[in-house]
Amino acid sequence: MSWLDADEPAPVDIVNPGGSADAVLLCDHASPRLPRRLGDLGLSEAARLDHIGWDIGAAAVARRLSALIDAPLVLTGYSRLAIDCNRPAGVPTSIPALTGGIAVPGNQALTAAARQQREDALFHPYHRAIADLLDRRRAAGRRAVVLAIHSFTPNLGAPRPWQIGITYGRDRRLAGALIDVLRRDWPALTVGDNQPYAVTDSGDYAMPIYGERRGNLHALIEMRNDGLRDEAGQAEWAGRLAACWQALAPALGGLDRLPVSSGP
Repeated sequence: MSWLDADEPAPVDIVNPGGSADAVLLCDHASPRLPRRLGDLGLSEAARLDHIGWDIGAAAVARRLSALIDAPLVLTGYSRLAIDCNRPAGVPTSIPALTGGIAVPGNQALTAAARQQREDALFHPYHRAIADLLDRRRAAGRRAVVLAIHSFTPNLGAPRPWQIGITYGRDRRLAGALIDVLRRDWPALTVGDNQPYAVTDSGDYAMPIYGERRGNLHALIEMRNDGLRDEAGQAEWAGRLAACWQALAPALGGLDRLPVSSGP
């Protein structure tokens, strides 16, 4: 018997898999939807629809960007409250018992079997889809530049001044180039360099696995979600990111040849 009911949406959505762009777009926190068998996890609707449940506006921007640059896009089908697909399976924040200062009753004291069910139903299908897409690209001799599309809350203990942040771990090559283009072409924006936080092995999954480990150029793009609350804002950010991509696409070969470095 499947953990998801037959009439529930799939755990992964793949858009434009044959896209012509070198970019491969990921959206790890695309949906606030919870699997039926988890109910509401003991949370209010307002809490589930806030940032603890998903990255507000990120999927809408990612879908627009996919269409603008003709890139494949892989999105999660369910909430990060069920399981966070941008965390290694098994770490405490993978299935959060406490997130954003809010207790999640339905995630308390889970058995190993219950955790495994969520991993098998939600986490692994998403990551198999990404790995399969990247494997097919490599087999065809095509470059894959991995861009993860996220959003962040404007205030977390203190105001966050950045409208956008480009984050990375041990490889700043693409991230640094994106930061340079954003600061050059939109000087009025406050652009974060590894803000609001840096990529880490325990706090992230996609960038270490699909970027660093596979040797692909990569960057995690974080947009402040107060600019993504309506279609106009989503379209504006998708347009900016598409312009960044068009500016950088001719330089990808040169970036590939640069030594890997985590600093400027």
